[in-house]
Amino acid sequence: MSDCVFCRIVAGQIPSTRVFEDEDTVAFMDIGQVNPGHVLVAVKRHADNLYALDEAQAAAVARTSARVARAIRDAFAPAGLSVYQANGKAAGQTVFHYHVHLLPRHEADGMELTWPVKNPPREKLEGYAEKIRTQLA
Repeated sequence: MSDCVFCRIVAGQIPSTRVFEDEDTVAFMDIGQVNPGHVLVAVKRHADNLYALDEAQAAAVARTSARVARAIRDAFAPAGLSVYQANGKAAGQTVFHYHVHLLPRHEADGMELTWPVKNPPREKLEGYAEKIRTQLA
């Protein structure tokens, strides 16, 4: 996809600071560093989002994310690590090429993720679960 910025990064048409690459994935520094060591892990073959990944891509990005996360931990010794991935505009996705943020975290670093907890009753949760199980069958 010639208009996809991450496809262009994968192809080497746009410069990036790569930290790891294998046959299926590439990990590179996020130019919008929130904290030192903020890395993006992207699939090489274009997929818009999580829904579009095949099983091999999903496994590859999980392996690379875990490997790079351990390297970030060892290199920067953060107090924690946030793993963030968004699907669709409503979820905050801005680059429509599947990628995962590996974001080193420190106390009071200004990064916050909050959501309004609804705490539905167990019966409602069971209904939600049944709808999902039906789709998995």
